Formats: sequence, C-alpha cells, structure tokens
Amino acid sequence: MSRLTRFLDRTLYPGVDGHWDDRLFRERILRHIGPDTVVLDLGAGAGIVGEMNLRGRVQRVCGVDPDARVIENPYLDDARIGTGESIPYPDETFDLVFADNVLEHLPDPEAVFREVHRVLKPGGCFLAKTPNAWHYMPLIARLTPHSFHRFVNRIRGRAEVDTFPTRYRANSVPVVRRLATATGFEPTSLERIEGRPEYLRMTAPTYLLGWLYERIVNSTRLLEPVRILLVIALQKR
Repeated sequence: MSRLTRFLDRTLYPGVDGHWDDRLFRERILRHIGPDTVVLDLGAGAGIVGEMNLRGRVQRVCGVDPDARVIENPYLDDARIGTGESIPYPDETFDLVFADNVLEHLPDPEAVFREVHRVLKPGGCFLAKTPNAWHYMPLIARLTPHSFHRFVNRIRGRAEVDTFPTRYRANSVPVVRRLATATGFEPTSLERIEGRPEYLRMTAPTYLLGWLYERIVNSTRLLEPVRILLVIALQKR
C-alpha cells in the first residue's frame, strides 16, 4: 500500500479499516444472538475472518463448508464438510444461520435457501452479507474471468486459494424477495450499503473515483439500488 493510499484512508475514511463490512455484519449478527443461541456459519471456510468468531457469545457455533480446511476453523465448536444444498445437520437444529460473502458463489440459491429453512427452528433467522449485483464491482466481475479475480485479490493481499468463482444468482433485493417467498421465509430487513471503495484503493485516481461514487450513491435513497453491500435478514415462518 502506497503512502498516498494511506493518506487518503486517513483523510477520506478516518477510523475505517479493510474489514468495515465484516464489522457491520457482525453487528447485525449480535442483535440476533444470546447465550442460549445455537448458530450455523454457512460457508465458514478456514476461519480467516475474525469478525465471524462468535465463540463464547452463544451456546454453540457449528460450521459447514465444502473446503476441507473448515475442520481446522478455530471459531467453530463443530465443523463439517458439506454444501449449502445439503447441510449435514438435522431439521430445526439452529436458532440462527449466517452466511458471510457466500450467496454470490451459489449455483442453486433456491436449494440453499430451502436447506437453511429446514435446519432453522421455527422463528429462526437467516442473515447474509453479499455484494449487490447492480454495483460496479459485481458488474465488472461478471464480465471478467476468474483469473482476473485472483489477480485483483492478490494485489489486495488475499490468498488466491481463498478466491472462489462467483455467479451472483441471489444478489439483488427482488431476487432475494422471490427466493424468500418460494422457500418459506419472511424478509425482515433488506439493506443496501456503500462504504469505503476497497476494490479501487490500488491507485490514487481509482481511489478518488470510488470515493466520488460512494459520496454520490449515499447522497440519496434513489441510488440505494447501486450500493455495494446487500445485507439480508429473513425469518422462518
């Protein structure tokens, strides 16, 4: 990271770090948990996002991921290799299921929503954070190959092994509403949020362009549909 980038960080977004979106999502999760809550981290992975560590705040944290590294995830009380289309837990096991940057990777989101509904207790919540399909970043991602995504993330300091193919089949408010209706969920919150332009901090000109975009889309609710984050809360009927 260049000195100029660090200067722009301090000037334009004082106090904001590269995990601002995960901190925001953690705040949403904390609103739904207590000491007796049983939680599933769907797409838990190897445990590279410290903000998703809920151990000690809930009764039990379980995790599922197709990546075998999930077994070594230090944030889980119980880890299982599996997919969202076939969650390896019994019916009505969890009070809360959350998914941090998972929806964009799903080939069959409706099947995943149905499985989440199955493993949730009545009245349980499904929380997810994912890129909004109509933001410039997902639009560019859909037009570029996976090798380019690995290259960009390498520049951003993320290991290529943690860069997975994206599909964006559950990444807009209308689609989430449709999926919720089809699978027995009631949407309780559908937020679209814009923050520091993480993907454009590579150079000063791109950073300033991203900052200008952020200022514009946060200036009016009319531009809410093109903000970067989609944070959803669904309740099992």
